[in-house]
Amino acid sequence: MEKTDEQWRAELTPEQYRILRQKGTERAFTGEYDHTFDPGTYRCAGCGAELFGSDTKYDSGCGWPAFYAPADEAAVEEHRDLSHGMLRTEVLCASCGGHLGHVFPDGPHPTGQRYCINSAALRHEADD
Repeated sequence: MEKTDEQWRAELTPEQYRILRQKGTERAFTGEYDHTFDPGTYRCAGCGAELFGSDTKYDSGCGWPAFYAPADEAAVEEHRDLSHGMLRTEVLCASCGGHLGHVFPDGPHPTGQRYCINSAALRHEADD
């Protein structure tokens, strides 16, 4: 998905733009979906692509929404992130390239992964 910077700024809130397009992060324990466990689908706030299902969401205590797997392996891309003097794995929306958060190898079974995702990068769509 190709959009100009001006298009992204017009379509996203300032917080969504800062996170999705500028690789920002929200403060821990402040995001809308940190403690939300309603059934449904979590979509990219930038493009609407399906990213995570509520059945993989869990309370990791990290201060951000956490999932142990994406809805589909092709839904996200992972890139090495050396920013802030740390070695991490960044998670991006495969459809629009928006920054979602990071993935860590300390999650629960069955994957052992913790996808630590910014609430502002997500939109929850409730099951009917």
